[in-house]
Amino acid sequence: MQSRHILHVDMDAFFASIEQRDNPDLRGKPVVVGGLPETRGVVAAASYEARRYGIKSAMPMATAVRLCTGLIIVSSHHGRYRSVSSQLMAIFSDYTPLVEPVSLDEAYLDVTGCTHLFGTLKDIAKKIQNRIAGELQLTASVGVGPNKLVAKLASDYRKPEGLTVISPQEVESFLANMPVEKVWGIGPRTCSELQKIGVTTVGKLQGISLDFLMQRFGKHGKVLYELSRGLDERPVITEQKAKTMGKEITFPKDIRDVPRVKNTLWELAEAVCHRMRKKGLVCASVTLKLKYADLSLITRTVTLPRPTALTVLVREAVLSLLKANWNGYPFVRLVGISCGKLMECGNVSPSLFPDEAMDKEEKITRVTDNLKEKFGEQVVTSAALLKEK
Repeated sequence: MQSRHILHVDMDAFFASIEQRDNPDLRGKPVVVGGLPETRGVVAAASYEARRYGIKSAMPMATAVRLCTGLIIVSSHHGRYRSVSSQLMAIFSDYTPLVEPVSLDEAYLDVTGCTHLFGTLKDIAKKIQNRIAGELQLTASVGVGPNKLVAKLASDYRKPEGLTVISPQEVESFLANMPVEKVWGIGPRTCSELQKIGVTTVGKLQGISLDFLMQRFGKHGKVLYELSRGLDERPVITEQKAKTMGKEITFPKDIRDVPRVKNTLWELAEAVCHRMRKKGLVCASVTLKLKYADLSLITRTVTLPRPTALTVLVREAVLSLLKANWNGYPFVRLVGISCGKLMECGNVSPSLFPDEAMDKEEKITRVTDNLKEKFGEQVVTSAALLKEK
């Protein structure tokens, strides 16, 4: 099989760097993007100045504030981040049509066969870094390897502004000294099991036979064997269709007010359903997520009688799940909704038995969606939610 050339481009502290770029007063200072400590906010992104204090993404903001007394907290500006991300992806597409966005700030690029146009792999990576710096005034780290696994690890090797090229011949030696938990595909549970047999680095994992790994880990043993040797046949996928779409909210304080929980779920259902309708999607399942005050978490899923993107049907489904799983818990910390088994509207077979009530609901929904597109999300809301507010 012909060797592939894969780049993984990962922006450096993307959200925080945009805030520092757009506000000179924040440059050189410890900055985090996220919610406030008193509202149980978490760190969405941390500048490298903040990271020196041990602050990381997904850390509770209250913890981050304790680690750095001069920490500057900035609210998220997702519209701005998405706009910059679009500019970023446009730069990538100038070098190859094979671009797989992983998130707003990172992507895989398959540049196999592009070297005759843009120079060596290192040249291509450097050109992309220079364009990001010149056009966006931001920095990125780039990893180059024979597959996605190696490219991803290489981009993280010398952050920030790193550029690491790993040839096929260098893969095993590059991986050897890495802790096993750094390798994609080796989760906390597998890592714990490997540590029980004295395997803490990828190099030690490379020294274990395939037979032993399969006896110990079953089918996953072969995966571990291949990962330790940097083997990864996953292609760069230019169009990935979402399998689920969801939204959740953490309450500022634990609550046991059932009407408030129901109204929150209604709002989440409307937000998710509106996003589905904008993308021309419907869902065939709905999942309720509940986190209680003791941090215990449950998720419950129901399959819908018919795929839909109507808020009223998704709301009914999630409220039935809430009723069945409230279980007398006195306090709730977080609620969430996820719509799964997504498909395009055109792929749903028409009903043999038309429902006049649902036809009317669809017409009303189209009107309200048009109003929201013209005047904003908050222009239309249900009477029940308005009364609650």
